[in-house]
Amino acid sequence: MMKILGFEIKRAKAPVRQKKSFSAANTGNLYASWIPSNNTADVDIKRDLKSIRNRSRELMRNDDYAKKFKRMIKSNVVGSQGIKLQNQAKDTNGNLDKKANKTIETAYKKWGKKGNCDVTGKYSLIDIKKMIMGTLAEDGEVLVRKVKGFDNECGFALQLLEADHLDEQFTDTNRNILMGIEYDKWNKPIAYHLHKTHPGNSTLTSRDITRERIPADEINHLFLPLRISATRGVPWMASAMTRMKMINGYEEAELVGARLGASKAGFYTRNQAEGEYAGDSEVNGTPINEVTPGEFEVLPEGWGFEAYDPQHPNAAFKDFMKVVLRGVASGLDVSYNSLANDLEGVNFSSLRSGIIEEREVWKDLQKWLTEHLLDDVFADWLDMALLTQSVALPYFKIDKFIAPTWMPRKFDWIDPLKDVQANILAIKEGLKTHSQLAAEMGMDIEELYEQLAYEKDLREKYGITLMSDVELGNIIESKDED
Repeated sequence: MMKILGFEIKRAKAPVRQKKSFSAANTGNLYASWIPSNNTADVDIKRDLKSIRNRSRELMRNDDYAKKFKRMIKSNVVGSQGIKLQNQAKDTNGNLDKKANKTIETAYKKWGKKGNCDVTGKYSLIDIKKMIMGTLAEDGEVLVRKVKGFDNECGFALQLLEADHLDEQFTDTNRNILMGIEYDKWNKPIAYHLHKTHPGNSTLTSRDITRERIPADEINHLFLPLRISATRGVPWMASAMTRMKMINGYEEAELVGARLGASKAGFYTRNQAEGEYAGDSEVNGTPINEVTPGEFEVLPEGWGFEAYDPQHPNAAFKDFMKVVLRGVASGLDVSYNSLANDLEGVNFSSLRSGIIEEREVWKDLQKWLTEHLLDDVFADWLDMALLTQSVALPYFKIDKFIAPTWMPRKFDWIDPLKDVQANILAIKEGLKTHSQLAAEMGMDIEELYEQLAYEKDLREKYGITLMSDVELGNIIESKDED
């Protein structure tokens, strides 16, 4: 406190700086480059989507790890046999309508053959599913158009469209259109405004990239939203792409360095203006020579040689690559060992743990694909198949017939002997049924029993007896209990 002209003046106290409750909210030099925003997901996506998508596509073309990731997605989610339909339509008494289910399953399998289910006639249903999953990983989203009234037996086909057809820069607030999608008051999509041709197709002499309005019930817009407010998808590699590009360049530099080091190149130096170089060739007064194994050359007077011997690859190259690729694998949600094809020094327990965790990701994606695409496509296909009578069942029972269950590809046991023993024990103790076990193995229980019974009869016909025939008989007899 001090006095000025007889008045007491109190010094204001400096404000007490409160400590942040969360360290992630700290400020200062260490956090100066951490500049977050509170934008909605769509604001950020609209600004960066095209750039990220194009870079993701470039990595998929030229980066080995990106290519492996895409192949892992397609083979583990879809697989060589696809995701099989097992219809579960039931009669009023609660029993399965086996005849109707068999008719539907047979027709659906026929429609899924190459040339039937796709508007171009080039792909099978398995091909379409694999392209969808691969495109989701690469672009972050894909459009599946359902074409009713198509010129095929069922009057129904699918058309795959890349996300470029849905212009993320097309917004019309008067019509509630955001990034090419038209919404109602509840933010439910009611239409998609799509370019008629791909805007990047420069090979066409004349292109019609005007937009057409497609009702939302004809489009399956598939993407995994990063946030609740996201209405478009981003490439699945987005968080790992920087590492992948950098490691690509680093690996190339090490490879070039190692090649130069193996060549043991060098430079000629001229100390005085005496003697003429009589080597292989000369460019602008500079001697040029090739290195031949076992060959030594005597230089003329006044010339010297300085070796260029780069020490590559660096001794820490392998460990550094592992560290970076582990970060990449985490960003891609796969195991490092699978992505890098590296089983060096891996024990069974750690490998098993990594595989089990990774398989849960594949199972989640399988479940997501059936709920967001296959259920919807099946319902529309059956609607048209009943109308055209390519499936000879009464249309008025369509609600009964739409009862699909899906059998995605299954994975081999990691430790077959122990896993089989565990399943046998679970069945004996009543903790698991044969139906559950068959489903886990990707098989239909009735088809399994039919095959077992057929093979047992076939052995009896030819007088062949196996030790397991008694057990097989017991399994077949127990199917009613399941």
